[in-house]
Amino acid sequence: MRAAAVAFYGAALGLLLVGLRELLTGFEENRCSMTYMFEYPEYRRVSLPRRVARLYPAYGLYLYGEGLYAQETRALKLSGAPVLFLPGNAGSYKQARSLGSVALRKAENMEGGVHLNVFTVDFNEELVALYGGSLLRQTHFLHESIKAILRLYKQLKTPPHSVALVGHSMGGVVARALFTLPRFNPHLVSLIITQASPHMAPVLALDPYLLDFYTAVRQKWVNQAAKLRNITLLSVGGGYRDYQVRSGLTSLPCPPGDPNKLSLVVTAVPRTWVSTDHLSIVWCKELVLATVRAFFDLIDAQTRQFTDDPERRRSILNHHFIRHNVRTLRDVQDTSVPILDVPEAWSEVNSLRLSYRTPKEGQLKYFLFALPSRRNAYSHFYCRSNNLETSSWVFGCLHGNASSCGPAVDLSMGTELLPAYKVLVLSLADLSSFTHLVVSASNLNSKQFTVECEWQREESLTRSVSVPHVLSFGFQASDITVNSSGLLHNIQLLHFHQVYQAFRISVVSQCRGTRDRLPSVYRMRVPWFREDSFTTASAPSATEISGMLHTSRPDNASSVLLQLHTAPNCQYKVSVRTSFPKVLGQVLRFCGPLVPVYTAVALLLACGGQLSSILASGRAADMSEAVGGALQLHKVNLPVYLLHILLSCCRDLLPLEDSLPPTPPDEALPEWAESGEEWRHLLAPLLYVLGAAVAFWASALLRLLVRLASLLLAPLHRPSVSRGAGTLRLRTRLLLAVCLVAAGSTSCGALAIAAAGLLHLNRVLTFSPCCLQVLRLQMTERSLSHMLNLAPQKQKPAANGAPEGAAGERGGAPLLSESALQEVRDDLQLHLSLAALLLLPAVLSAPSLLHWSRSLRFCTRLDPDPCWLHSVPLVCVSLLLINCDTLQLSNSRLLPVVSCLPLPLAVAMATFSSLHLYRIAYFLSAVLVPLGVCCVL
Repeated sequence: MRAAAVAFYGAALGLLLVGLRELLTGFEENRCSMTYMFEYPEYRRVSLPRRVARLYPAYGLYLYGEGLYAQETRALKLSGAPVLFLPGNAGSYKQARSLGSVALRKAENMEGGVHLNVFTVDFNEELVALYGGSLLRQTHFLHESIKAILRLYKQLKTPPHSVALVGHSMGGVVARALFTLPRFNPHLVSLIITQASPHMAPVLALDPYLLDFYTAVRQKWVNQAAKLRNITLLSVGGGYRDYQVRSGLTSLPCPPGDPNKLSLVVTAVPRTWVSTDHLSIVWCKELVLATVRAFFDLIDAQTRQFTDDPERRRSILNHHFIRHNVRTLRDVQDTSVPILDVPEAWSEVNSLRLSYRTPKEGQLKYFLFALPSRRNAYSHFYCRSNNLETSSWVFGCLHGNASSCGPAVDLSMGTELLPAYKVLVLSLADLSSFTHLVVSASNLNSKQFTVECEWQREESLTRSVSVPHVLSFGFQASDITVNSSGLLHNIQLLHFHQVYQAFRISVVSQCRGTRDRLPSVYRMRVPWFREDSFTTASAPSATEISGMLHTSRPDNASSVLLQLHTAPNCQYKVSVRTSFPKVLGQVLRFCGPLVPVYTAVALLLACGGQLSSILASGRAADMSEAVGGALQLHKVNLPVYLLHILLSCCRDLLPLEDSLPPTPPDEALPEWAESGEEWRHLLAPLLYVLGAAVAFWASALLRLLVRLASLLLAPLHRPSVSRGAGTLRLRTRLLLAVCLVAAGSTSCGALAIAAAGLLHLNRVLTFSPCCLQVLRLQMTERSLSHMLNLAPQKQKPAANGAPEGAAGERGGAPLLSESALQEVRDDLQLHLSLAALLLLPAVLSAPSLLHWSRSLRFCTRLDPDPCWLHSVPLVCVSLLLINCDTLQLSNSRLLPVVSCLPLPLAVAMATFSSLHLYRIAYFLSAVLVPLGVCCVL
């Protein structure tokens, strides 16, 4: 059985490691360019009112500068447009240097002295993603910082009335939380750009203050969406390289009809098209350039401050972050464009496709496409050019002929910028008022480029293929072959709409001839969220694309679309296979927080198994066997599923939803709602297996560490087999409890929990030499007696004829019996299990302890303290259990009742702690407190 358990949990650990490897490394290499400072960066501290400085001694406000600009702004006499950078979890205020340096370089080329003043906030690098007690304090300081920034511009004739905010990680959540403050004026902030900010829900809910903060922010932006409609908000996710904050969490929880709230993934940003990790999204040059360009386009030329027009803000952000058109809103005045009437520059195209490369010499060139003869046979006109200059290049002629064009209308606004070229697709149904289309291929600057255009039929553009089932494990493939008679092909991937699906999509191109071609661009298009990804490949070539989703489909109306911008005269074979490692990576990406919950469930059930063994036989089961038998799918997952159904029915019947505790399908995760909810229940057994594997191997590691520690401490400790060894008197335990509770109330509750856990672990170490003694008895009686100075009570007659019992005593030392060894071994197994349970709350409260230790120079007490309430029972019960042994438990009248508690509490833990990890400590206390009482009664 033990070998089978080791093999099973070894395989489960292998699956977990494969998923972790895919989660942490299964993405593209970092293709971001680094931003560099041309001069030494300086951070000038901005003085705040004394009241603010006294209330927030750990925080600060700084102005970023370099070189001459830093000297000019030494007196803080500013005239630019204010931008405030907010660092995130453990983030430094110096991260603003990428944004500030690029903004300074951009201002050098601007006319009229238009520039940005980049400010940054120092939040003392607090761990606000894991400890939510500081979030409200940061929000209040941000409010004071904004008022201090605007006071610096009072001397201007047209001072700014608002500040643009750029928030990284939790800084973006704090920016949105500004509007929850009762005294905050919403007109102080009209534009917020967030980078890798988890708006939907916290990554790990380790304390209730974090969830309360999110709930307040969510209710404000959802319930008062009409009042906040003019606030322009852009959220950018990092893509698959960011395994700390998955991009699904960066979606804004706002009504879908609000056009001023934009959510997207950085892979879909024009001129960026790369995935970023959680830190590189701040300094990624491609994204920083897009952000700075947008800021400068948002500045009004007359006031030299950010525009107050929400429509213009939305248009400019759409241009730089969603669809890069040829011209922005400020340039669109008149769509009528005069075209030079030069007869030799005109060429009429009568074929179905145009492929033209400009010569090295500059020339004026126009291609004319007649519309009347094509309307009935074709539905679209497709054109692309690798001339990426943002200029008008496709026009519609109201009255044209073979050598000229009358009044022309610019149709280039529908142009979309792709990694290799710009593309324009026109529907002929929208061109009924035009007689001809004109494509400009003029290269007056002698720059060579290629133009390719063709007529297309809508029915031949799109083909469909069903993706393999997620349980096909890559043995089944869905293939489709595209003969490139056109330049654009759409492949609809049917049934691909859930986040747990993951595929390896192989695209192999074969071409006739060896002439130069424009590269192919493969676009993974997700209709319900802006998470498109682009892959550029030469032709011919073999390319592999990772097919995964950041969000599940909210309805049943659409599927993922694979868009192929192909080269002419080439054949493309597309093969779709399920990637089981990527599936495991997706499971951990979306359901990873459930693994520690099921780990706690397994350890709790292992403790319950030991209590049942003590009740039945008076002996504690071996810890490895107890943890190995803790995987009880039918006793945990089935009741959890039934409890979900019951709670859902009760919530539908009761008018007050708050009368029931929250269930795991939280409102904060829409991808688990409706169609996404079932797959999470189907994955629950797998997550339970992974959590049990973590518990199994973690307990094995704990036993190993305890044995190593006892081996090192053995020369300093004289082992004894009496049950009184290592016990603490009641008075001593009471004194320790009072001291730890007092220390926790005056400093940090997590400190008291960690100290109590270490005290109990010390009790385990007192048993370990005897455990080593048992191991040495299996080797040789002589070596064990030599190491531990112990001997058995009875021995066979010695070979030299010594009388029986001669070796029974050595200088009056106590005799060691097999029963005494077994008692000590049972106590050791029991306390190993208890130590594992007591270490779990210490691990979960570690972020609070770390936050407190880093803030000691400003405050000696953690306020608010999420661990204070449950630290008191945990400290008391830990000291009660120090002297607990199997004999006391077996004689306790409460043991039959206490031994029945772990299973129902494990079910409740799996039900109500999946998105609230801090509740694990509550459920563990509900088992440990009655168990401590058993040791007394």
